[in-house]
Amino acid sequence: MGMLKAVAIFLRAMFLAKARLSIENLALRQQLAVCSQSVKRPKLSARDRFFWACLSQLWPGWRDALAIVQPETVLKWHRIGFKLFWKWKSTAGKVGRPCIAHEIRDLIRRMSRENPIWGAPRILSELRLLGYDVAESTVAKYMARRQKPPSQTWRTFLDNHASEITACDFFTVPTATFRMLYCFVVLSHDRRRVLHFNVTFHPTASWAAQQIVEVFPYDGALKYLLRDNDSIYGQAFQQRVKSLGIHG
Repeated sequence: MGMLKAVAIFLRAMFLAKARLSIENLALRQQLAVCSQSVKRPKLSARDRFFWACLSQLWPGWRDALAIVQPETVLKWHRIGFKLFWKWKSTAGKVGRPCIAHEIRDLIRRMSRENPIWGAPRILSELRLLGYDVAESTVAKYMARRQKPPSQTWRTFLDNHASEITACDFFTVPTATFRMLYCFVVLSHDRRRVLHFNVTFHPTASWAAQQIVEVFPYDGALKYLLRDNDSIYGQAFQQRVKSLGIHG
């Protein structure tokens, strides 16, 4: 029994040695074939890359027989093939997101053309009232594209009415006695000139409106007033501004 085992081990070793030698010869012949087909630099086809990617997984000594490229290059080919395989497997049999029906697309374009001041949120609300459940990004994608805006841009408005625009705002200054001083300033838009400023410890809407009256005591001196939505510009301020014929 021991004799048979020794013979089996010998035959196995001889077979494995011949198999390794055959694989090494195959690898070297493949590289010689590539080099014989190239002029200056070896050019490997997709078939050559596939051969070495498979051989690197089947034969442990493939690095010693590799001469035309670096072993890291072969590993890179294997990783790319692995990614492509799993990409194919993860997308096989899937058609992606469902297409938007032509009826909805035509309706979105029609609503955007007939209502040029409507944006995507408004059209989305109207579609949901009609029973269509779509995303806001879908509405924005299929809205009709306009060559020009429906009205003049903000920059055009400022350029056309720069001499009639004035801006006002508050800013705070802490005093040496740790009290807060509120400063009100009015600027001319065309020249960036300070037209008026005043300070107070207790700002109110009536006080702010009175500052506008002091700057422009007569009607028609100012047409547009730029301000923020601070609560200081309350009802008293808005009524005084409207009485002067100012849009603010």
